[in-house]
This record gives sequence, C-alpha cells and structure tokens, in this order.
Amino acid sequence: MSLALLGMVILRLLSGSMEIIAAVLIFKLNNLEQALKINALLASLGPIIFLGAMYLGLTGLARELSFNRAIFIYAGVALIFWGLRS
Repeated sequence: MSLALLGMVILRLLSGSMEIIAAVLIFKLNNLEQALKINALLASLGPIIFLGAMYLGLTGLARELSFNRAIFIYAGVALIFWGLRS
C-alpha cells in the first residue's frame, strides 16, 4: 500500500468518525440550534478533507499522470467547488 493511499484512507476514516461523533452529539444535545452549529462545522470541514484526499491522491499519481490529465483533474475539482459556491 502506498503512502498516499494510506493517507487517503486515514483522512476518510477521520471524516467518517467525525460524522458519527457529530450525529451522536446532536442526538445527545437534543437541541436544534446546537445541531445546526455542529452541522455547520461539519460542512466547513468537509471541503478541507476532500481537498486533502484529492491532494494525496494526485500526489501519489503524479508519476503516472501526464501533465494534460493532471490539468483536467485539477480543473474538475475547481469546477466542483465553483458549482457549490452560493
């Protein structure tokens, strides 16, 4: 297993764990206002984890990808974020 792949796995496990902990915390607090605050925090962390996983994956593939393909992948990621902006 490559180091980049291991990093991606760890990031996704961390992300999933945060989601589960947030769900349990929302359930325990039983307060809509607090639930919205927790959800907002998760929403702000999601893109950071996504970018980190993409960075690790692209770094791991850098030796195998041509420059043109890497540009298309980065452009695709940029379009995702452009499409999600409000």
